[in-house]
Amino acid sequence: MTAGRCLLTGGSGFLGRYLAAGLRRAGFDVAGLGRHAPEGSSWIRADLTRPETLPPDAGAFDLAVHAAGLAHQVPHSEAAQRNFFAVNAGGTRHLLAWLARQPHPPRRVGLISSVAVYGREQGELLDEDTPPGARHPYGASKAEAEAAALQWAAECGVRTAILRLPLVWGENAPGNLAAMSAAIARRRYAGIRPGSARRSVVWARDVAEILPAAAEEGGVFHLTDGEHPAIRQFEAAFAARHRVPLPPALPYGLARLLACAANPVSRLTQGRFPLDSRRFRKLTSSLTFSDERARARLGWKPHAVIPLIEQPDPAAAGKTPE
Repeated sequence: MTAGRCLLTGGSGFLGRYLAAGLRRAGFDVAGLGRHAPEGSSWIRADLTRPETLPPDAGAFDLAVHAAGLAHQVPHSEAAQRNFFAVNAGGTRHLLAWLARQPHPPRRVGLISSVAVYGREQGELLDEDTPPGARHPYGASKAEAEAAALQWAAECGVRTAILRLPLVWGENAPGNLAAMSAAIARRRYAGIRPGSARRSVVWARDVAEILPAAAEEGGVFHLTDGEHPAIRQFEAAFAARHRVPLPPALPYGLARLLACAANPVSRLTQGRFPLDSRRFRKLTSSLTFSDERARARLGWKPHAVIPLIEQPDPAAAGKTPE
């Protein structure tokens, strides 16, 4: 007996593959929606930025999970900034409007969001009542998507969960953790002393496992591993993963001078220079989030991420996570 039918957007992406596997383990019959269909899946081919591509009737769904979105890009033009809002906010609105028009709309919805909605560069154990204040197009567009989902849920009477995620680790993870991992593996990385700034992180599989319970409960939740490792712990874990020495660390003052001096070069290279003031702040400022609400209401019991990072890099890149 299945748990029902689930619609999943973003199922071909890094986190989406974990979510699809987790939903299937929970007993759901998963149907994907998006432009690119993964192998061996039932799929609705559509582009959420073009609502006319959505079919009039996709059948009944017990749960809809929206994980599709634009991330891990730095917009260097007004058109690129607008694209964040078209994909993250506009795509969410189009999906929700389409779900509302279905003969049998889902009774539960899950939205994958980000702690980037807060627009914060530092903070300690921020909770879900912290007001969103993002100005960067990614965080601002995710905040707009959240607002649209909450309004839609209230109007349609559909229980909705919003999962605000920090750094997410898993096989083939993208973003800042991937960049750090690759640089350390090539021995082209230097930390900044003392490396004590902390960052919240979560394992992708843990997110997938808790998703059905979160959607059943409804509400806004942070998901973290509860450990909030220090930057130097991440560096040491990646060194162990790739079996290379712990990377060197620059003195704080020297790194700050180098970052300031590199700002003009970073602007000319559109942010591709390895150290500038923005990256310096990320490596030296703590930004952590409380997951107490998820622990209290969902029974959230995550795995620590650092031991997972330390595991040797698997030879079979691209293997579907289990």
